Amino acid sequence: MTGMPEYEIGRTVSGSAGAIAAAYRDFREQPIDETRLAPSRVSPFTSRRLTLAGEASVAGVGTFKGCRKQTITFAPSAKPGWWIRRLDHPAQLDTFVDISNLWTSAQNLVLRSGSPHNYLRMVEHIIALRAGLGVDDVLLKVNSGDPPLFDQSSLPLVKAVEHAKIVETSAPATYVTVKEPLAFGGDRGDFLLFLPARKGETNLRIDCAIRWNTVIGRQRVLFDATPDTFRYASLARTNATRRQYLLAKTVGKLFAATRNLGYYEGNILIHGRKKYYTDPRFQAGEKFLEPVWHRATLDLMAALSLFGADRFIGTVVSYRAGHTLDCNAVRALYRNDLLEEVHPES
Repeated sequence: MTGMPEYEIGRTVSGSAGAIAAAYRDFREQPIDETRLAPSRVSPFTSRRLTLAGEASVAGVGTFKGCRKQTITFAPSAKPGWWIRRLDHPAQLDTFVDISNLWTSAQNLVLRSGSPHNYLRMVEHIIALRAGLGVDDVLLKVNSGDPPLFDQSSLPLVKAVEHAKIVETSAPATYVTVKEPLAFGGDRGDFLLFLPARKGETNLRIDCAIRWNTVIGRQRVLFDATPDTFRYASLARTNATRRQYLLAKTVGKLFAATRNLGYYEGNILIHGRKKYYTDPRFQAGEKFLEPVWHRATLDLMAALSLFGADRFIGTVVSYRAGHTLDCNAVRALYRNDLLEEVHPES
């Protein structure tokens, strides 16, 4: 690809068309810091559904109960899609990883079905593997609703899936894309564009940009979703401002929501207005692209893994967006009948 890519804004589904157009002009002026495009727009994954040959477990301190060790196990699934099984609630049915079971996206993604106790918090860094590694059918076994946290972000999860070994099934993969170019706007100069896959295209392309009024500044990456790129980006940690981190470790001890957070200086990127307070990753010139890679893969691709048993294909453009706009957009695609099946073989 030569020059800056141009995208059709398309029909506005939510937000202000004028605000989206203005934000798109800002987005267009932002240079791309890193590009990782595949040789073609054909999916890097086999046209058959993929599952796991065996099981693999990984453990770490709890994200929300840092004093307790938590374990997650990746296992094959005979049912299409990803499923969550709470081993400590054996009377509950497995939760289907789908937008219909999203409980909240306020601070992190929480999936739940049946009993209010049958949930899993901070699922984004786990289910993003579905779109990133292309594995269609997986059973996640967890011993609580609190997922483990790692110094290497989601790389230990990627390694667990690789250890379990991704294998092909006899069932054909199923694909969906949007029927037309669509735009979703937020209330702070943020937007998402969903563009349909063209004939012969069966992959997912993402153009993602962020803008922070801290040392992070403006960052943008353009890439195709492939296992190599996702593995590369899975090292990108959650970030927090120094003020947020200090509040969580001081006054936050008084509140249940932050009292036992498992974050510490080794597993989170802490930043201020003019400098980083922990060592950043993904250096590109004078920038460190850890925040944008985290946003593009472990956040946005998590929302793009909420299409039930189908693979979403096409192009998604994200500017300054976050969990709530991501998930509201996916929900709106279903609510307004804006998706269509794609049959590559025809």
